[in-house]
Parts: sequence; structure tokens; C-alpha cells
Amino acid sequence: MDFPYLSRFQPVLLSLFRFVTGLLLFQYGVAKLFKFPVLPYFANIPPLIWTAGAIELALGALLILGLFTRLTAFILSGEMAFAYFMGHMFKGETPVLLPLLNGGTAAILFCFACLYLSAAGGGSVSVDAAMGKESDAGGAYARR
Repeated sequence: MDFPYLSRFQPVLLSLFRFVTGLLLFQYGVAKLFKFPVLPYFANIPPLIWTAGAIELALGALLILGLFTRLTAFILSGEMAFAYFMGHMFKGETPVLLPLLNGGTAAILFCFACLYLSAAGGGSVSVDAAMGKESDAGGAYARR
């Protein structure tokens, strides 16, 4: 089925998708660094998880604003891929590939959501769009 009347909302929905993705990553950074809310698995984190929290806090905020969206999302996509492999797949004695078994579903979803945002851009409601760096939701390749 085709719903052509919905295509007019694509740039705004892309911005909403970017905002929510950034907000969710930002909350992980806040929980890891500032211990809010108090979660037992973030009580005494090692330096690698602290660094991941700092990346999620800073780049999540940039994603919320839609500033440097493509670069920010690309870096976050790589961080989430690293989080999946290091923090979920290889956290035990033997590798566990299935995300349902290793708890890595969110990391994979964030990885591909950010990879999509790195290709699609920030949408029409973003600082990038306001500065003229994103003239449409498709970016430079859509205009060719």
C-alpha cells in the first residue's frame, strides 16, 4: 500500500525520530555519569562505561538539538556497535550472539537508528536546517 499523503510529514517525523533517539541516548549518559535515576547496574561503573556515558551525554545532546547531526549520529552508531560486541556479545566466557539472550537489543537498535540518521540527516526541525546545512530531509544525494 502506498500512502502518498503521509510523505509531506517525512521531514518533521525525521526530526522527531532524531530528537527521541537523542533523548534516549542522553538519558543513558545521565544515568551513567550522574547516577540519576539510581540503577544498580550503573552503581560502580568501570572507566570504559564512564567514557561511553560521556559520549552518550554529549552527543545525545547534539542529536537532540540536531547540530552536526550526520557526524554525531555516525559516531554514536559506532559506539553502539562497540557496546553490543564488547558489552553484550562477549561479556561472558563464551560469545552469545542472540540479542534476546545477551541483552543487546537496545544497542543494536540504537546502532542502526543512528546509522540511518547519519545518512538521512536531522530533518527540517534542527539546528543544522536553521543554519542551512540541511536543505531537505534527503541531504545532498537526494538532489542529484
